[in-house]
Amino acid sequence: MTKSNTFNDTFLKACRKEHVCQLPVWYMRQAGRYDPEYRKIKEKYSLLEICAQPELAAEVTLMPVRKLGVDAAILYSDIMNPVASIGIQFDIVKNVGPVIHNPVRTKADIERLKPIQVEEDLGHVLQTIRILKRELSVPLIGFAGAPFTIASYIIEGRPSKNYLRTKQLMYSEPELWRQLMDKLGHMVSTYLRAQIKAGADAVQVFDSWVGALSPADFSAFVLPAIQGIFERLADLNAPKIYFPGVASGELLPYLRHIKADVISVDWRVEISEARKRLGPAFAVQGNLDPMVLTAPWPVIKRYAKAIMDQGCRQPGYIFNLGHGLFPEASLDKLQQLTAFVHEYSATLLQQPAQ
Repeated sequence: MTKSNTFNDTFLKACRKEHVCQLPVWYMRQAGRYDPEYRKIKEKYSLLEICAQPELAAEVTLMPVRKLGVDAAILYSDIMNPVASIGIQFDIVKNVGPVIHNPVRTKADIERLKPIQVEEDLGHVLQTIRILKRELSVPLIGFAGAPFTIASYIIEGRPSKNYLRTKQLMYSEPELWRQLMDKLGHMVSTYLRAQIKAGADAVQVFDSWVGALSPADFSAFVLPAIQGIFERLADLNAPKIYFPGVASGELLPYLRHIKADVISVDWRVEISEARKRLGPAFAVQGNLDPMVLTAPWPVIKRYAKAIMDQGCRQPGYIFNLGHGLFPEASLDKLQQLTAFVHEYSATLLQQPAQ
């Protein structure tokens, strides 16, 4: 592992809505199965086994930075990692996802959840961050899953399409639901604080499935926990990103008062519309549909150009996908896309503001 002497802080500047000469770009799930080298590693080790080995987890984190030329690294980990510390037993099952051995469905289940012990139980994650801080020449993004998204796994017992048990608890036992959101919110903020203290330059809260809620239910049952997370991190200078997941465009107006720096949006809402709904406080990240990467290069280029044309109209924009990369994505196309974002945005940003 070798580190460049020059630190590329374009991503951090964009998070703070400062002037940049070209747009920063990184990709959610950028360390993944689209990369043949990563697939070989996964033949030997499971996701959790990689996470448990700091040197290996750091190497996997670095691979897309080297290969794609992205402007930020995101820690190789999983949103389920911290829940083991609070008393949840789970496995990541191939072609299924997280499978919970002791689901949380009753008052007793919620009461038995323990406070997270980051140093004791997740020291390997912090050690991975420390290794990466010595090696990276771009910012490192730490992350955690948001309370609703974590709850949807630990209540259902596995990934769900309709969140039946989750919504049943939310609607039928609102006080128990709030206790669970409070516990998970404190888990998230404690875990992210430890990541920042270990060296993460920014953090992202992934709320992948909260778009399954109506705006009113999001506001009543989830938003207080999200506000609490960012309030508890407000004293730290690292930029903070909230990704309210897929199909969440209708939730954006409800985020105006959270103490995040960046809101990441999916492809169902245009960047210009997202900015209208959010107001002027935030930088915006997104939002190419990952499936566009299956198209021929001229199509990808056209979609990326249209997104950048909107993103460059105001300071504070980070090019990303509207959700994570998928295994069938092409390494070559991602390299080409990254270079095009840098090249095209550099010409756009040289033009006078309109």
